[in-house]
Order: sequence, then C-alpha cells, then structure tokens
Amino acid sequence: MAKAETNPLTPAQREIMEIVWESGEVTVADVRAALSASRDVARNTVQTMMVRLEERGWLTHREDGRTFVYSAKRARKATLGAKVSQMVDRMFSGSPEEMVTALIEYRGLTAEEAKRIREMINKADKRQS
Repeated sequence: MAKAETNPLTPAQREIMEIVWESGEVTVADVRAALSASRDVARNTVQTMMVRLEERGWLTHREDGRTFVYSAKRARKATLGAKVSQMVDRMFSGSPEEMVTALIEYRGLTAEEAKRIREMINKADKRQS
C-alpha cells in the first residue's frame, strides 16, 4: 500500500497542499495570505499545520536566512492517484468499470475527452503487453 493511502490528508491539510503544489515553494506567510482570501486564519495555526505536514512526509523545507521555504515532498499526481484508488474501492466496490460507467452515464464525455481516454487506454494496453 502506498504511503499516501495510509497517511491521508484532512481537508485543511489538502487545502494547504493545493497552495504548495500550485506555487512550488511557499513560506508560512504565503500560505496564510492565500488562505486569508477566504477566511481569517492565524499565522501560528498555519505554521503548526505545515510543520505537521512535514513530519508526516508531505512537505520538506529549506532555510533562506531565518525563513523556512516549503515545497511538496509528494507529487500532486501521485496523491490524486491514491485518492482515486480509494474512491474506486469505496464507491464502486473496487470496479473501475463501474466508475467509468457512472462518469459516462451521469456526467457525459465530450468527443475530445473520449478520444483522450481511448488514447490513454491504448497506451496502458501497450505497456502491459
């Protein structure tokens, strides 16, 4: 089992990670400023959450003078893959086919989306051969 699956993010932690993934490198002040656009949040709260994210293996930091500059230790794509896997297991009884059926029947696909998905399936088939 991948580490991201056994160490999931809370909604608040995910919000911070989205800011980090979008920005590349951030300080506590950067994250607080981004979060403050939608709600009031204390600097100490943000700092504590970021330290905990680092302890749990989601973030890493470098020092720039007295300032810690954080970056993601785990790629967003890998994290999303783990979440999708969990969703397939929980909501679709482990069946990717049921997930795709739900996507097609309830949301629908544009012709371009369907084309890209077919290309992804063809590439996956070639890798498995």
